Amino acid sequence: MQAVIYGKQVIMHILNSHQEKLQEIYLSKEIDKKFFFALKKACPNIIKVDNKKAQSLAKGGNHQGVLAKVELPLALPLKDVKKAQKLLVLCAITDVGNIGGIFRSAYCLGMDGVILDFAKELAYEGIVRSSLGLMYDLPFSVAPNTLDLINELKTSGFLCLGASMQGSSQVENLSLKKCALFLGSEHEGLSKKILAKMDAILSVKMRRDFDSLNVSVAAGILMDKIN
Repeated sequence: MQAVIYGKQVIMHILNSHQEKLQEIYLSKEIDKKFFFALKKACPNIIKVDNKKAQSLAKGGNHQGVLAKVELPLALPLKDVKKAQKLLVLCAITDVGNIGGIFRSAYCLGMDGVILDFAKELAYEGIVRSSLGLMYDLPFSVAPNTLDLINELKTSGFLCLGASMQGSSQVENLSLKKCALFLGSEHEGLSKKILAKMDAILSVKMRRDFDSLNVSVAAGILMDKIN
């Protein structure tokens, strides 16, 4: 599966770590010579385009004059991702910016994999871009039925932890346990059915009277707690 992504930082990461994924490069302006020659060495198929074409390829996004057609990362079978120690499960989170930010935090904080609960096809190119390419580096799977997934993870020895404002901000030592942290959408959170199946409910302690952390920020704090 191929798609066009854009932006210097994400393309630079793919160039440095996954250059076999580069299919074509599109340039709408002059770029640093060192960057240009590195791109040309990795992917000789460089095409110069005007800004109108670049804007069309980027669907109006801030392409910074550099775009690339890439092979997108592929979801792994759930049985492979379940071999991990620490997993993140994203439930009904649809904003690709949030998902990409969570992938970045998950990679940096030592999580072993991500499970997405969507049956429909995701806009992977948006997640690749917003994760700055780290979606290639962290194994992920897709499991459309979250309740079945919880049962399967528990059978495989995982402690299932749900994120909710009604949870506890105190976390026991989980560093040596197999854990799956479930995060819900920013507006709705996790459903009551999902929360009822959790082994424990975690929350982020608020220091002031305001309880609207971005889901990506909350994910980073909770991932740090369980690692």
